Amino acid sequence: MVCKVLSLGLHGVSGYLVEAECALSSGLPAFDVVGLPDAAVKEARERVRAAIRASGFDFPVSRITVNLAPADRKKAGTVYDLPILVGILAASGQIKLRETQDAAFLGELSLSGNLRPVSGVLPMALAAQRAGLRQLFVPADNAPEATLADGLEVYPVETVADLAAHLRGERAIRPAPVWQPGGPGRPMPDFRDVKGQEEARRALEVAAAGGHHVLLSGSPGSGKSMMAKRLPSILPSLTRAEALECTEIYSVLGLTSRERPMVLHRPFRAPHHTVSQVGLSGGGTGLRPGEISMAHNGVLFLDELPEFDPSVLEVLRQPLEDGQTQITRVSGSVTYPSRFMLVCAMNPCRCGWYGHPSGRCTCTQQAVARYLGRLSGPLLDRIDICVEVPALEYEELAAPGGSGEPSAAIRERVNAARAVQAGRFGPDGPTCNAQMGPEQLQRHCRLDEDCQQLIQDAYERLGLTARSYDRVLRVARTIADLDGAEKIGLGHLAEALQYRPPAYLRR
Repeated sequence: MVCKVLSLGLHGVSGYLVEAECALSSGLPAFDVVGLPDAAVKEARERVRAAIRASGFDFPVSRITVNLAPADRKKAGTVYDLPILVGILAASGQIKLRETQDAAFLGELSLSGNLRPVSGVLPMALAAQRAGLRQLFVPADNAPEATLADGLEVYPVETVADLAAHLRGERAIRPAPVWQPGGPGRPMPDFRDVKGQEEARRALEVAAAGGHHVLLSGSPGSGKSMMAKRLPSILPSLTRAEALECTEIYSVLGLTSRERPMVLHRPFRAPHHTVSQVGLSGGGTGLRPGEISMAHNGVLFLDELPEFDPSVLEVLRQPLEDGQTQITRVSGSVTYPSRFMLVCAMNPCRCGWYGHPSGRCTCTQQAVARYLGRLSGPLLDRIDICVEVPALEYEELAAPGGSGEPSAAIRERVNAARAVQAGRFGPDGPTCNAQMGPEQLQRHCRLDEDCQQLIQDAYERLGLTARSYDRVLRVARTIADLDGAEKIGLGHLAEALQYRPPAYLRR
């Protein structure tokens, strides 16, 4: 007898339907799993065997063959334990499934018959929703996350015995309620703690309003990292669609939990400068997402930028342009979403005091050139806003703390600018000015004669490229939105041009 049980699998951050076909036949007792299973799937045989017996059922003494279809796609992980067990029990007549299947099963088994949580439940639940399924049986710890896929009845399963009683109609499992966030949000660092640095604060406000990439350059202790860590406090809240996109990535990595099944705040990732290419872009065993994907819809902060390996930094080029990362290895190819705000901080030289009026810099010109030479021109060309952060004077440091403008006030202006952009682009267009394409640039960034003359002079004097020209227009459009102006004016364009890299970086 052959029994078919629906389950789900993962490819990158996308789920897909998997059909577990279980066949019992005569012959010497054997238990085989086919369909390109990895080691974890093959080990399901022993977990299933022990769980069936521990739950009070009889393990069939016959030849058992389980085929995971589509058989040409690699199956990985422990998610197939439960559908294999259900298929064997149904094929042996110990439980009965409905003829018209509209339910899928997934979960890892313990040897005692309890269900353990698995990774990637949200993308699999969304795949079940798209396939028209109505019921999803998952481990109880995964149920809150699975309910985020609208339109599914999610059944939290604690043990195999509970599931069997439900399928027999003896003791029903109640569907899990749709998870709702509750309680106050986590406290975030506030800009009111920042002393001085008005120019840098303004640059970060412009960056937040338009989703632009930022480079903060200045001497040690000037507040670069402090301000970067406060950037999420002035960014708009995640929309539900954005939150689901982030949660899919974190779910695949196993970073969600029963208590926190959904990403509610914009991610802030700050990898150390010793991070590898795989750690930043993703890949490795299982082609897992990297830091740039974990920062999707949030902020990727690279402190001490020149200390990163140059080959690692060049990995950023494609995501900064396309908003996604494609990883291709011998084992396969996956594409991960990677649309983030890049925020970088650096010193002007290795000792950190190059150009300071005190003359404290001990670096030679050759040492400074070597240090800055670790940053490529094409990478710097992709950064919209560069701002110098000078060391604070004593009077600024001695000022009473908490006297700066709070994040809440800045965020109001940022939200107002983002609302203008949302009305401009519509629901199917870019979400912010930094994502404008050529068509939107031509339509929404038109310049009058005075502005054209200014940017022409700057193009020749600063050696702008076509890419940096477009980025200047995007930043100018954001500044105009913050100002409530319908058209880009001379003041908006002049401020945007001031944010191009300083002379010592243009070298």
